[in-house]
Amino acid sequence: MFEAAEVGRKVSKREFKAQEPGLHTDLLTIQRKLRESDIPVIVIVSGVEGAGKGEVVNRLNYWLDARGMQTFAYWDETDEERQRPRFWRFWRSLPPRGTIGVLFGSWYTRPIIDRALGKIRAPEFGQELNRIVEFERTLSEDGALIVKFWFHLSKEAQQSRLRKDSKQDKKNWNVSPLAKKFAKSYKQFSRVSEQAIRETDMGHSPWHIIEAGDRRYRDLRVGTILLKALEERLGEQDDIQSHEAGPEPAPPPTARAALTVLDHLDLSPSLSDEKYDKQLLRYQRQLNALSWKAREQKRCVVAMFEGWDAGGKGGAIRRITAAIDARLYRVISVAAPTDEEKAQHYLWRFWRQLPRSGYMTIYDRSWYGRVLVERVEGFASHHEWSRAYQEINDFEQHLADHGTILLKYWLHISKDEQLRRFKEREKIPWKAHKITDEDWRNREKWDAYGEAVNEMVAHTSTEYAPWNLIPGNDKRYARVEVLKRLCKRLKEAL
Repeated sequence: MFEAAEVGRKVSKREFKAQEPGLHTDLLTIQRKLRESDIPVIVIVSGVEGAGKGEVVNRLNYWLDARGMQTFAYWDETDEERQRPRFWRFWRSLPPRGTIGVLFGSWYTRPIIDRALGKIRAPEFGQELNRIVEFERTLSEDGALIVKFWFHLSKEAQQSRLRKDSKQDKKNWNVSPLAKKFAKSYKQFSRVSEQAIRETDMGHSPWHIIEAGDRRYRDLRVGTILLKALEERLGEQDDIQSHEAGPEPAPPPTARAALTVLDHLDLSPSLSDEKYDKQLLRYQRQLNALSWKAREQKRCVVAMFEGWDAGGKGGAIRRITAAIDARLYRVISVAAPTDEEKAQHYLWRFWRQLPRSGYMTIYDRSWYGRVLVERVEGFASHHEWSRAYQEINDFEQHLADHGTILLKYWLHISKDEQLRRFKEREKIPWKAHKITDEDWRNREKWDAYGEAVNEMVAHTSTEYAPWNLIPGNDKRYARVEVLKRLCKRLKEAL
């Protein structure tokens, strides 16, 4: 693979001076056009140590307008990053739509280094590459343009450059200190890198192998490839917009199954006041002790609640938080995305709010809004919400692999019980704020939401993140059942 790189290609100073100004101008022009689009651009800079990756990043920062781009370097993980799933650090630094993010090092760096140095075995490396493919597919399907550069140097060229650099330290002050260390394992790194490139070279995120022996050729090649990729993607977007006659038509309605998973749920369980008080106290005491044990073991907990309007999510959450020290948890009420959040993949806002080790985050509504309200209300296209099932499963797999204790609750009530609670809220002054016109509109789409919930559970109830369907017609029973299942899950995990 690396042998196919254009070894020996050189560009003279005269040629570089003749081509560079035009390329610089064209990149600035296309970047201005990019700002008006909804396309985030991710430029990955990877390759052999000593190939001048830092010089390339500096050149891109010179050619492009700094107001529309950011550069991220991934060195050693911070304590904050180690306390969360590995991809948390990458999700946090994804560029917003209309901007460019240059990733100096990326999600490829650690797996390649660990495999080359023998820190992980082949199956683990393969699993990491599969995870990368899915991650890049997720970003690409959301509209991201991913341009990946691998800078190649032969072993001889690398050794020659390192010898030259060691004699001219003042001139080559920006050479990575890792170069000499990794050069000793050139053969291993080359073998592992070839496998990584081969298994992650996809149509939606292809690799560009750049021969880095000549700095001027290298830089012009990078600029030309990036310019072409931007022109092609923006041209495709123009074509799509010019052919759009209106909003995407809604898919034809599907016949609702005679019985769904919710229809099978028995809503009759209830608790008397006396039993409720005893069991509530019992499980709250357990939860308090378990929350401190999770803190000691540095295990993070994520509990997310979905359910019908007036289904009792808020009451259940309050019974949880009443049992836990306020320093150990955070409750996030998910509403419509902000402008900042709309400029990112819909999972971005959930990734960035993940708890650090030893703490709990409780979501009132969650990432499942993509396959529920956004699906039913038409805020997401059929393609967007249908692919979200796999994206959500991948997200939750990241959490599980990190050791996060994840619980997913659906609080279910009957349509008649919802109507009773709506009317009650209208009559009681201190509950009136809980009922809105939107709640009544959502009620008119009960069957559509029921179908969406049924498919959601079917597609996303996994071994590592199963759904807990809670009968909620009796609030007391539902609250105790939520606490009971939370305590049971924490006991098993801890």
